[in-house]
Amino acid sequence: MREPLLDIKDISISFGGISAVEDVSLNISKNEIVSLIGPNGAGKTTVFNILTGVYLPDSGEIYFKGERIDRKRPQTIVKKGISRTFQNIRLFKDMQVIENVLVGTHTRTHYSLFDSTFRTRKFRKEEDEKIYKAIEILKILGLENKKDEYAGDLPYGDQRKAEIARAIATGAELILLDEPAAGMNPQETDELLNCIRYIRSLGYTILLIEHDMRVVMNISDRIYVLDDGKLIAEGLPEAVANNPRVIKAYLGGELHVGN
Repeated sequence: MREPLLDIKDISISFGGISAVEDVSLNISKNEIVSLIGPNGAGKTTVFNILTGVYLPDSGEIYFKGERIDRKRPQTIVKKGISRTFQNIRLFKDMQVIENVLVGTHTRTHYSLFDSTFRTRKFRKEEDEKIYKAIEILKILGLENKKDEYAGDLPYGDQRKAEIARAIATGAELILLDEPAAGMNPQETDELLNCIRYIRSLGYTILLIEHDMRVVMNISDRIYVLDDGKLIAEGLPEAVANNPRVIKAYLGGELHVGN
């Protein structure tokens, strides 16, 4: 069996004596799309915050590419190859789209303060390379023709894509998407589905939090379900959709797999 790209082992965290996540374990293999679902307050975003170093778990371990990362700083975790988007879009709306993507590339800057101050040849060469990389990423998301527009002027769906582009620009291998379809209309959602599939085809691995079950069931290789901070189900989409505990805790009725 292959070693998972991401291996979360029995993580728990409490706030003010109240358990938010309790003994949660999950793993993701390279090039999978895995969804983490559950009702509001189930602990999904808390898991993301632990994964990205925002929170330190009270117990448990997290391994990425075989290296333990659960005690590392957020910037270190990004450099290791994990990046994320947020439920509430966090673009710099007064900056151009390409400038937002370039923010992501600068997590891996190699030139010095001296190079930056005096705009040395090394600085100019690396900045040119970053611009080229940013444009190539925008092409992946279908935003290359909007690179010079201000991020705040983009349609909502394109703002979501721009945030994904910035996450890719960090050099991530594993991309965490927090509610990427939130607020999207059906056409934007379909475009997002195609976008995520295409990103996966390029070799990226994706962990997704999403409430839109049409998105989850149509794109996920596997699904984990949280309820009240505990993992209550995991497996293939159809099996999860028909799991009585999932239906009772979250879905509120029968879930149909498919379009």
